[in-house]
Amino acid sequence: MGDSAVLTNQADRGLYLDDFYVGQHWLSPRRTITDAELTAFAGISGDFNPLHTDEEFAKTTQFGGRIFHGPGVFAIATGLESRLGIKEGTAIAFLGMNWKLTGAVRVGDTIHVDQTVAEVRPSKSKPDRGIVTFDVKVRNQHGEICQEGEWIVMFKRKES
Repeated sequence: MGDSAVLTNQADRGLYLDDFYVGQHWLSPRRTITDAELTAFAGISGDFNPLHTDEEFAKTTQFGGRIFHGPGVFAIATGLESRLGIKEGTAIAFLGMNWKLTGAVRVGDTIHVDQTVAEVRPSKSKPDRGIVTFDVKVRNQHGEICQEGEWIVMFKRKES
């Protein structure tokens, strides 16, 4: 696999700990944020803050209009990343994250995930697994970073 790849080949799906290396890089498919998604996320989360739901109010803020919920962007980013297929059948658990919201996402913005392997660490106590730390950035259609941080995932190792 090259330095930058979008996984489309079925053989590339479901990577094991042993398949990862520091610097390995993927770009997810893109997705345009819709008004229906903003409204649905407000309903699911119960967050009806006028910054998200009241265009006239939001126009008076530093954002100049409604913005999508930060946790909603994160949720969509996890879905975009999952479409890469690298965790299919091989990820054991999502262990945690360190995450920053660095820019607003608006209805009509198109986002994607830019993901790089930062660390690969076999488990010392359980030889059948290990942990991969990913450096993850959510970028908009202008290449600007909207959210970023680390995702920490436990993966199976290949059977010896």
